[in-house]
Amino acid sequence: MKILLCSLIGYALGNINPAFVIGRIKGFDIRQRGSGNAGASNAVITMGKTVGIISALFDIFKAYLAVKLATMLYPSFTQAGNIAGVCCVLGHIFPILMKFKGGKGLASLGGVILAFDRRVFLIMLLCELVFVLIVDYICFVPITASIIFPLLYNVLTKDRAGTMLYCVMSLVILYKHVENIRRIRQGTEAHLSFLWKREKEIERLSEKLETEQDETCDTE
Repeated sequence: MKILLCSLIGYALGNINPAFVIGRIKGFDIRQRGSGNAGASNAVITMGKTVGIISALFDIFKAYLAVKLATMLYPSFTQAGNIAGVCCVLGHIFPILMKFKGGKGLASLGGVILAFDRRVFLIMLLCELVFVLIVDYICFVPITASIIFPLLYNVLTKDRAGTMLYCVMSLVILYKHVENIRRIRQGTEAHLSFLWKREKEIERLSEKLETEQDETCDTE
């Protein structure tokens, strides 16, 4: 019963997707525009930086809240927060309210890390910021963070059960970013510099997509 309730708390909160809701209020489905992802990064692309920041902060908070609520409900159950946090990330990625097509879990993963230890969150955040500025691709943040966090959690806690839960979560996040890696190889993945070079980046992506379409037509 504890496992079930912790799972439901996390999954229910994970289903609340601000990027999708704001998009609907504006009259469109965010999953049909931009990168097709119902998350903060695509909110920036389709609705601007303000909406993207609001979406990211909300997604962080909902995962943080899931962990803390489950821990408060069952303080003696050591895996309560871990289960709720993982299920929140999974609820964000596979929300039943959105026919299981949600975001990719970066901000919600951040909320789980923040709930675990704010110092770990800040250190990882600073390292990821430096890294992403170097590579200029935001998708490398969830890829690297989802690998590093379970390792850090295991080293700091020696909790094998919790580590296994986070490993499962990480595999799902990595799977969801396979398409991003494919687009990077094709040159059609948006750079982080989209935030301050929007027009130039849109022009680059449009030219790349046109080139790919021409090559496809020639092949056919």
